[in-house]
Amino acid sequence: QVQLVESGGGLVQPGGSLRISCAASGFTFSSYPMSWVRRAPGKGLEWGSDINSDGGSTYYVDSVKGRFSISRDNAKNTLYLQMNSLKPEDAAVYYCAKGRRGAGSRGQGTRVTVSL
Repeated sequence: QVQLVESGGGLVQPGGSLRISCAASGFTFSSYPMSWVRRAPGKGLEWGSDINSDGGSTYYVDSVKGRFSISRDNAKNTLYLQMNSLKPEDAAVYYCAKGRRGAGSRGQGTRVTVSL
């Protein structure tokens, strides 16, 4: 069965950086596009970024363009999200998802807190 395990979240100051990861198993990772979505406190799920199966194409919501970078290592079955210039409004639980726009199976999430 599909298993997605996010890690790497934590507390970071505004303007700081963090890289979160998602270890995938139970499916042929290299054959699927992947995505990151997030849920901020008291808000709904928001799509953040997609990457196609070979990592050659990436897509971002406007609010994170130029600050976040999605990538993948198909040899390690791992998805990444490098987050730079973090803002308080980026604080959320981040989930990786199989497929585009967060539509498929998701993991349990990793919490990112942006605060002084």
